[in-house]
Amino acid sequence: MKRIQIIVLLILALSLVFWSCGGGEKQAADNSTVSINIASKDMTTLAEDGGYGFEDLAAELGYVTYDMKPEEQIFFGDPRAKKGGMFRHITTRFPATMRTEGQNANYVENNTVSGLCYEGLITTHPLTLEFISSLASHWKIADDKMKFWFRVNPDARWSDGREVIADDVIATWDLHMDETILSPSDQLVYGKFERPVAESKYIVSVVCKELSWRNLLYFGGMAILPSYYLNQIDGSEYLKEYQFKMLPGTGPYEIKEGDIVNQESFILTRRLDHWAKDDPMTKYTANFDKIKFMVVKDNNPLMFEKFKKGESDFYTVSKAREWVEETDFESIQKGWIQKRKIYSEKPAGTSGFAFNMRKWPFDDKRLRMAFTYLYNREKMNEEMYYSEYSMMNSMYSGSVYENPDNEKVFYNPEKAVKLLKEAGYKTRNEDGWLVNKDGRILRFEIAIMKGVDYMVTPVQQMMKDYGIDMQIKYIDGNANWKNLMERNFTIYMQSWGGLVFPNPETSLHSSLADKDNNNNIGGFKNDRVDELLVEYDKTFSQARRVEIIREIDGIYSDIHPATWGIARNYQRVLYWDKFGYPEYMVSRFVGDYRSAFSLWWFEPEKEAALEAAMTNNTDLPVGDVDVKFWPEYLKANNKE
Repeated sequence: MKRIQIIVLLILALSLVFWSCGGGEKQAADNSTVSINIASKDMTTLAEDGGYGFEDLAAELGYVTYDMKPEEQIFFGDPRAKKGGMFRHITTRFPATMRTEGQNANYVENNTVSGLCYEGLITTHPLTLEFISSLASHWKIADDKMKFWFRVNPDARWSDGREVIADDVIATWDLHMDETILSPSDQLVYGKFERPVAESKYIVSVVCKELSWRNLLYFGGMAILPSYYLNQIDGSEYLKEYQFKMLPGTGPYEIKEGDIVNQESFILTRRLDHWAKDDPMTKYTANFDKIKFMVVKDNNPLMFEKFKKGESDFYTVSKAREWVEETDFESIQKGWIQKRKIYSEKPAGTSGFAFNMRKWPFDDKRLRMAFTYLYNREKMNEEMYYSEYSMMNSMYSGSVYENPDNEKVFYNPEKAVKLLKEAGYKTRNEDGWLVNKDGRILRFEIAIMKGVDYMVTPVQQMMKDYGIDMQIKYIDGNANWKNLMERNFTIYMQSWGGLVFPNPETSLHSSLADKDNNNNIGGFKNDRVDELLVEYDKTFSQARRVEIIREIDGIYSDIHPATWGIARNYQRVLYWDKFGYPEYMVSRFVGDYRSAFSLWWFEPEKEAALEAAMTNNTDLPVGDVDVKFWPEYLKANNKE
């Protein structure tokens, strides 16, 4: 439910989260983590106004819902799941804010927290991507698809005990539209709707300003925040008031103010009073009593050592060398730690180096292409990454959206040298650096975190061999992200997650190119792409949408705001053998460690067996490394 970039799914709720706020009469806010009395059931609101009994009238009124089929239960969480225990996870940075909306709230950590603590009106099926209920039990779409109605479930409650009502949806939209939250992409997306209207206590409607197949996806997936608090402050006050504390949520977890230790850790606590805890679509998810995030800043070796010592429960192996050479230690050999390579349909996303086309030297396409031809990623894959990866040549690598006509870029120093000469860099100075006719050295800086220097120093040498001075500056993750959002960079080593439903508008629209705090990091502008983005939103034909994205992908590839890196369609993980999980281990489209927060559970019997094995120095069963549930599922169901 968060952010324009990410998809709305029940388990994918960790990937697409939208929030909001609004103005109104100001009064002293009180969002104590101590719950007030849970609001009693409202038996006075009429059924036709969304009250109890609405279910009997819904179809007659044109509303739809989704009834989960029994055979689908496993995809909504395993019935074997147990509640209890703590899941400990190490992250490389502490979020710049604990807010999940507004300035600096687009870290993956904020996204993850939002998916666990807040909910949208509707979400999508974890297997089929059909729309299913969340806070709204029913919804209706006008014949012209320009107006939506949602019936808020009268059982839904905030963590402070108050009812969820239509006014909460309005306040959330108001926050997104408040420019003082310093998140211009929000206004771009939510500005496509008129202000929502509370047609009754539980029924809210919204009119679309433009026809778009994504309107229901985004408005329905917007993570709802409580109007009781938002109506007491404006956007700028919201940024300050909730910098490091949380608004009450409707999700299965909450973060108590005392559980936030700035720059060190934060803990999510399972809500025993979660309003949907007995719903078949959620009852076997959110199983851990607590999820603790611990921060080890920009030090992957230390993270790995802490994991091996049992200080964290789960470790994602991002480096191929680490996977091949360093995951055969005693704890793995004895089965105390399990090793898995999990395949899924998680979009590959993008990796490589993004150029800031607003400034020298990468305002010149010839220099962008020269860098690309000198970036010998094939050699790095063979010599550093054990040939674990494939080469990326698209924003949508390996998906149906990839433009097959994009240039398949290979290392080609001859082409690079030719382009450098065309750009005026024909000679070297006495230090061996390329200079133009004015004596300007072809020199630029890249800021990175220490943990990724092994990926950048080889590229630095590749550039040096041809007279380009790429200087490395070490910086922490928060400062690096701040510089990126404020466009204070020349080149950026990027790694972005992909979307099941691509949304190029928030990364490529020309209106965002010269604004801070959005995903158009390169300063991309193109009139044709702007035209295609309009058509894309209005096209309900998936086949035509694929054609549009492919054309956009081709234009982007030609302008070349980034040099592509490498891709893989699996996740490499290690975990201590004390957990249960569904057979597929990760959800179909999320496909990464965040599935564990929702789908896995603590097994006391396994923990006891693990402790006994470690005490007695005995072995536990070692499972198969490769987990190919999803590829096999697709093959069995003819969905390849």
